[in-house]
Amino acid sequence: MNIQLAQISSEDGVTQPNLAKVLSIIESAAAETDLIVFPETCLMGFPTAEQVASVAETEDGPTLAAVQAAINKKQISVALGFAEVEDGHFYNTTVLMSPEGIHLKYRKTHLWASDIGVFEPGNQLVTGMWKGIRVGILICFDIEFPETARALAAQGAELLLVTNGNMDPYGPVHRVLITARAMENQIFAVMVNRCGTGGDLVFAGESAVVNPFGEVITALGREESFAQVSLDMAFVEKSRTDYQYLALRRIQQVGTLVEGNEGQRAFVISE
Repeated sequence: MNIQLAQISSEDGVTQPNLAKVLSIIESAAAETDLIVFPETCLMGFPTAEQVASVAETEDGPTLAAVQAAINKKQISVALGFAEVEDGHFYNTTVLMSPEGIHLKYRKTHLWASDIGVFEPGNQLVTGMWKGIRVGILICFDIEFPETARALAAQGAELLLVTNGNMDPYGPVHRVLITARAMENQIFAVMVNRCGTGGDLVFAGESAVVNPFGEVITALGREESFAQVSLDMAFVEKSRTDYQYLALRRIQQVGTLVEGNEGQRAFVISE
């Protein structure tokens, strides 16, 4: 499984320059790439409450349609974030897309301070099948709550994708926590963070890939950069040879696990 990390900067509250950058990266991806992972809301940046209505789109809007066309041409998959609108409600959303369409859509369930008043929280922690692998998605602040990744692992997730928009001085927090989320759930974790600046924020970069043993196998610095990593999914089972945290836990989560279409699953958060 060959994954490319696209640690890029974005412009806030606009779409076209961000979309152009994403399309260029897809077009130039190496032939052996299976999946490109981009940062949180990379297609629109972080809009303000005043901007969100003008930039947010539905999942079948023109921006994701342009991404889909590039995917179809390149025969590749991508995971990336956008500002979503549905029935007048706005969400911080990440999708996993392939030439077959959208495999998985996740709405951020834990809103960071700057999300509040702009987006509404989702209420489902979801997984789906992609290339024979069960994949889960989290977004930035979500990983600071161990129950989120545990809910995905309980659905059988083997690969966790985290689209990130983490800023200074909190970069080290997410580097530590993504390692913990991978190790405690015995899964691969791929975290791709935004870099550069936006308003008065400096984004930390420091994207990373962690294996199910909690070992960081790929790490980036603070600048806009890319990395190619090959994942041996057999490591998931190898990490569970001597013990399995999920099987040994004695405290169960509150919520409802539901089965969807085409292998999708969702842990619905209890209100």
